[in-house]
Amino acid sequence: MLSPAELERYARHIVMREIGGAGQQKLKKARVLVIGAGGLGAPVLQYLAAAGIGTLGIVDDDTVSLSNLQRQVIHDTDQLGEPKVASAAEAIARLNPNVKVEPHPTRLAGHNAMALVSGYDLVVDGSDNFDTRYLVSDACFFAKKPLVTAAVGQFDGSITTLKPFETGPEGEPNPSYRCLFPKKPRDGLLPTCEEAGVLGALTGIVGAMQAMEAIKELTGTGEGLTGRLMMFDARTFRMETIRYRHSPKNPLTGDNPKSWTELLEEA
Repeated sequence: MLSPAELERYARHIVMREIGGAGQQKLKKARVLVIGAGGLGAPVLQYLAAAGIGTLGIVDDDTVSLSNLQRQVIHDTDQLGEPKVASAAEAIARLNPNVKVEPHPTRLAGHNAMALVSGYDLVVDGSDNFDTRYLVSDACFFAKKPLVTAAVGQFDGSITTLKPFETGPEGEPNPSYRCLFPKKPRDGLLPTCEEAGVLGALTGIVGAMQAMEAIKELTGTGEGLTGRLMMFDARTFRMETIRYRHSPKNPLTGDNPKSWTELLEEA
């Protein structure tokens, strides 16, 4: 049940026909895992905490540095050198003390990915490298957990929702991350954020979109981005959405599906 203070805090949700009291109860009961407390993870965590998600798990093994603060707005100058999971937990406690935070000060890897994602209802990936994105998406497939994943460049961002363990309206499996990006780019092919830079406000825009997608999935509101990739160009402020489909060559649900162990061995 929602307390009187919670009814007032979430009043703008509760008066909405699409959310209402029932939807707010779903948010309160939800357990969401956020991969990364950086540029994307910061606004994701802030908006999900403000929305009343009951439990937020945070996976990050990094500490707060001065160069983070241009975009990672959940941290501040007084927290330099502090683990990001601890800094984020402190900010969430100030924002909404009703939210339980489960910090995981570790790097997502083959030995812990399944255990981490299995403990939550939905996963939001705010990581900044392809190794983690493939690992998270594979783990969510085998654990049957919805995944909201996004990426940003200097001025552009993209976001999609993945539920390849379910079928679409036509009865075929929903596409996976490996349907969208069949081959992982080789190391060094794409510049890192440190090398190329990124517009700070861009991560706020795309991260807020991830939080919106997570709330929609948890409350059953609107049309999600399953099978659709939304791309945003900050230079022109244009958005474009493309559809993508399940591929029979996809190693998860294609003609020759592989096990979790086999995928780890290939990584």
